[in-house]
Amino acid sequence: MKEFIGKAAVLIEALPYIQKFRNSIVVVKFGGSAMEDPGLVQSTMRDVVLLEAIGIRPIVVHGGGKAISAELRKRDIPVKFVNGLRYTCAETIKVVDDVLHNQVNAELVKLGNEAGGKMIGLSGKGILHANRTKSIDPVTGVQEDVGFVGEISAVNVAPVMEALEAGLTPVITPLGTGQDGQIYNINADVAACKIAEAIHARKLVFLSDVPGVLSDCNDPTSVIPTIRTDEIADLVQKKILSGGMLPKIKSCVEALNSGINKVHLIDGRVNHTLLLEIFTDHGVGTQIVRPDSVM
Repeated sequence: MKEFIGKAAVLIEALPYIQKFRNSIVVVKFGGSAMEDPGLVQSTMRDVVLLEAIGIRPIVVHGGGKAISAELRKRDIPVKFVNGLRYTCAETIKVVDDVLHNQVNAELVKLGNEAGGKMIGLSGKGILHANRTKSIDPVTGVQEDVGFVGEISAVNVAPVMEALEAGLTPVITPLGTGQDGQIYNINADVAACKIAEAIHARKLVFLSDVPGVLSDCNDPTSVIPTIRTDEIADLVQKKILSGGMLPKIKSCVEALNSGINKVHLIDGRVNHTLLLEIFTDHGVGTQIVRPDSVM
């Protein structure tokens, strides 16, 4: 009987959050090494289906870096990163396009639908308008070429809203298109932030391969629970925020400034961490908030 009472207590704890977020749009960015574990991928997509089933309107924006790197190595194409951004030559962008659509996106949609969801794959190429950009070293300010990497100039929300209004969960690839038709590789973290910003999402959650922002990169228990946007410059200077975390944090700040309440960075390697973040009194990972935010 205690076991059943415990299960009921979990549901009761979740009730106010279900009521609070019902009909809200929640953008979930799924990436990192969690995407390499088939069991975790299946579990995560089932969690997204649960959100969908109780009236939350999820949008999934996914990465696929590990799968892309594996395919590049298979084809003997160099793998190179500059300040956390993948250097994307003409050969690389073709591989990125192929892997993201035909492998990663297709598999996520399939798993979600097998779990009883109503998911549809959407290409970022029809959603994200982009211009070629360069990488800027956060300390020196030096610009470096990164090939066909794009900076998002505008977001076409129409395909996303059409899917949501039809009761479908969009699963979106992080690619953009320039005015000349050139395809650009878009940082998936940035894509998630820009989509959340344009669609006026209630919440933005990053599922990655770290438990949150760590004050000590060698200590996985040193998670910083809350970071205010006015503390970020100091954390960059101290190199607590560096590498691939930099474009993510920059976009998080822009998303918060656009009106999103909170951004959450949580560990996608832990089963059901998405549900724990949304439906329990004690969240997990790191939350990024504005200085004036009420905790």
